[in-house]
Amino acid sequence: MTEALTRSTAAVVAVDLGGSSMKGVVVDGSGRELATRTVPTPDREVVSALTQLVRDLSTIAAGAGVTPVAAGVVTPGSVDEARGVVRYASNLGWRDLPLRDHLGDALDLPVAVGHDVRTAGVAEQLLGAGRGSDSFVLVPIGTGVAAAIVSDGRLVAGFTGAAGEFGHIPLVPGGELCPCGQRGCLEAYASAGALARRYAAAEGHARTAEEVVASLGSDATADRLWDEAVTVLAQGLNVLTILLDPELIVIGGGLSRAGAVLLEPLTARMESGLAWRGRPRVVVSELGESAGRLGAAVLAFRAAGRDDLLASWRVDPSQDQHP
Repeated sequence: MTEALTRSTAAVVAVDLGGSSMKGVVVDGSGRELATRTVPTPDREVVSALTQLVRDLSTIAAGAGVTPVAAGVVTPGSVDEARGVVRYASNLGWRDLPLRDHLGDALDLPVAVGHDVRTAGVAEQLLGAGRGSDSFVLVPIGTGVAAAIVSDGRLVAGFTGAAGEFGHIPLVPGGELCPCGQRGCLEAYASAGALARRYAAAEGHARTAEEVVASLGSDATADRLWDEAVTVLAQGLNVLTILLDPELIVIGGGLSRAGAVLLEPLTARMESGLAWRGRPRVVVSELGESAGRLGAAVLAFRAAGRDDLLASWRVDPSQDQHP
């Protein structure tokens, strides 16, 4: 079989599993997304629903003339990637779940299990804004805030698999209550979820984080909350900078779409808070919301022993080649 034929016929099924939805995709050996399917995450029997989603996508893949050689699943929580065990995922109700074994037995495929944010870091390192860098931090800012840390070219998982809980660094003494139970966490101020929650508390009516950003300059409450969010985020990123000395910080997640409205005040405040050293470059993720599922696809190809197919991937996350 030729290399070209191998790339066009080998594929993996990748799933980015979240508390509200499961985003699945079929990716071929060239990095093309051939099919996608998103379904709600059920309240119960999540593993069964996840297994069915992988089966459904495998059937779609077969209809498109490609053969799944592995599956990759990424989840939130504390994850032991080496054993394929989710140690703890509060929004899924999991504790010490051997997810890789469950899926492998049900699917008869090699299965890789990874942490959602760290795996997004894998994708950014191989395909996105982290290309060519052995020292960067990916910080997705969405409903919550986390970090994927790459140091000396390697992802940092930590002793228990819980490294990267950047959003739960307490930065505001006696500050607002965070969903984690602590007070003053970065996530309680600088996440999209916090922005919407704090606006509703201040004004008595709901607005999404995107709507709050869109009203900057014409809404005093939005301006104040955005200013506080950027200030806390800059403080947190300066802590990472002094501790880790990264070459690059990549901002991802939904709030990264604010672009210059976020980056310009953020970098200015970082510089003012780093008295004796320069700040690292701060850029927006190139892969956006595709990073998690593309990272899961990378893990799956590696689980199948097909690292060779990854060397020439050139992924356009805006591609729309689904049959």
